[in-house]
Amino acid sequence: MTAVSAAGLAVALDGRAVLTGVDLTAASGEWLAVVGPNGAGKSTLLKALAGLLRSSGEVTVHGAEVRRTPPRRRARLVAYAPQSPALPAEMSVFDYALLGRTPYISYLGREGREDREITASVLERLDLEQLASRPLGRLSGGERQRVVLARALAQRARVLLLDEPTTALDLGHQQQVLELVDRLRLADGLTVVSTLHDLGVAASYADNLLVLAQGRAVAAGTPAEVLTEELVDTHFHARVAVAVGDDGRPVVTLVRPTGGG
Repeated sequence: MTAVSAAGLAVALDGRAVLTGVDLTAASGEWLAVVGPNGAGKSTLLKALAGLLRSSGEVTVHGAEVRRTPPRRRARLVAYAPQSPALPAEMSVFDYALLGRTPYISYLGREGREDREITASVLERLDLEQLASRPLGRLSGGERQRVVLARALAQRARVLLLDEPTTALDLGHQQQVLELVDRLRLADGLTVVSTLHDLGVAASYADNLLVLAQGRAVAAGTPAEVLTEELVDTHFHARVAVAVGDDGRPVVTLVRPTGGG
């Protein structure tokens, strides 16, 4: 079953075309990674899929056309975690994660017992329950990434849109966050569409890749189908060697130019 699809998706910002005619599909339970050079339109694509930007073309999430779906209903279908969210320094971890329940609370109402129980359960799953009362301003980088993920999971949406979920993290914390996302995806049958700047990471975790360059989709398929030395040279302007790992997935290694010091 198709969870997320886009056909002819286009976005213009300040009169400049950022995305042009992008098509994509992500099946239910799939991890689709969007990769491409800086300025390719990756973050813009995720915002458009979430219905946060004015766009043309068609975007559907589990059969619902995003632009025609009321925001509160849309937030029950898809959860979006930005690359650099605003985290109020004095707000507690629990209260921030509880914001994920907003689509289920009436405009004049307050969160109920079920909302608080769901939030507590999410924090427990992400090993954050001991930090529930800690202010966001006192968290480490890895803890902040998990709290942002907790808010998204508290929405109980079937699709997660994650913009560079490992940004600014060291290698160990990157792996922890990626493994966590993958475990949750498999356990709950979630569909994940994420942007990732590291091609090696994308090849290791994603089922399929979509390559953007200058606002257009230039390749799509499995990591083995997409990640070729020619493609990386053409669109990333980098020399690499692509080998096949023990798991059958491509391993991308930078190759230094002859005479490099």
